[in-house]
Amino acid sequence: MLDKVADLAGPGIGDYKELEKVLPRDYRSPLGPKETQKALFAAKEYIEDHLCRELGLMMVSVPLIVDVDSGVNDMLDRDGSRTPIQFHISNDRNLHPVDAQVVQAATKWKRMALRQFGMKPGEGLCTDMRAVRKDYFLDHDHSAYVDQWDWELAITEPDRNLKFLTAVVQKIWKVLKGAETHVQKLFPQLKSNKIPNLPEKLTFLHAEEILERFPDLPRKARETAILQEYPAIFIYGIGWPLKDGYPHEMRAADYDDWVTETKSAEGKPMHGLNGDILVWNPVTQRRHELSSMGIRVDAASLRKQLELSGQLESLKFPYHQAIVKNEVPLSIGGGIGQSRTYMLLLRKAHLGEVSVTVWPKVLKDMCRAKNIHVLE
Repeated sequence: MLDKVADLAGPGIGDYKELEKVLPRDYRSPLGPKETQKALFAAKEYIEDHLCRELGLMMVSVPLIVDVDSGVNDMLDRDGSRTPIQFHISNDRNLHPVDAQVVQAATKWKRMALRQFGMKPGEGLCTDMRAVRKDYFLDHDHSAYVDQWDWELAITEPDRNLKFLTAVVQKIWKVLKGAETHVQKLFPQLKSNKIPNLPEKLTFLHAEEILERFPDLPRKARETAILQEYPAIFIYGIGWPLKDGYPHEMRAADYDDWVTETKSAEGKPMHGLNGDILVWNPVTQRRHELSSMGIRVDAASLRKQLELSGQLESLKFPYHQAIVKNEVPLSIGGGIGQSRTYMLLLRKAHLGEVSVTVWPKVLKDMCRAKNIHVLE
């Protein structure tokens, strides 16, 4: 059980001796650095265009920093283990100062932005989001620098169900599959008999169903096991305590709805209107998370989740008050990892091959020895 507790919030790999074993041997990227950049931007353009087309979104500007007092920064989880970078802007000789934070994601900002841009049900926004998460262990697919397509779509009350969530996820998967086909047409060397393409369809499973299959395994091990059978999955219901007493993974209390009661396809009682897209990465031979998303909290589920998390004091923030007072649209939204997606589509072994950020010397030396070209 201690392994399950440790598995709730951590990204996975915990030291560089372990990472050295994870990084592939005899690695050869099918694309050099220059071709990689061309392919990366081809995928980016395709995904942004088709994501907006499929979901009825428009591209909008997104903040890098937010006011601390707004309450719109993403806290990522409930245990306080991942805190944002915060700094003081003295401004006008400290007469009109601002305390600011670098965003960890635009999850909550986007919902407020739906109101700002006057989005009606069926309309939404997509952002080219950049963030900093300083508390990650820097390995092959976790970086302090985060880039995502953070998107949000205004919905109606009747849309707050698993059927609607599933339909949206299927549209996102269609876009990702289309991007794979697109970059392979432009760069045929990405096709390989040794590395299979993504499956045509996702398999949808509830976190409770996966626990029933592998009751003694911690969360990441359960995901690894189920991906051997289904190489691309969407896991419903992340955040609510499962039958073993632990949530599949910690979720913040104030964006995704993980308390609403639902039912599985077999009629079993479940909880949660959110989930993750995960795939099996044939290059790294590991689980690979692409997207976290969900139907957002309404006034009732927000209060319940804050109460369960011991965070009712958050109701003082403007963001939380706007939800309680029904001043912002009901919505569904999520984040799709850009570098994570490029890494998968371009057959890369490391995030550093598709994004420029900071890495410790021990990791750069390790990658160099394994013929992994980390950008600097």
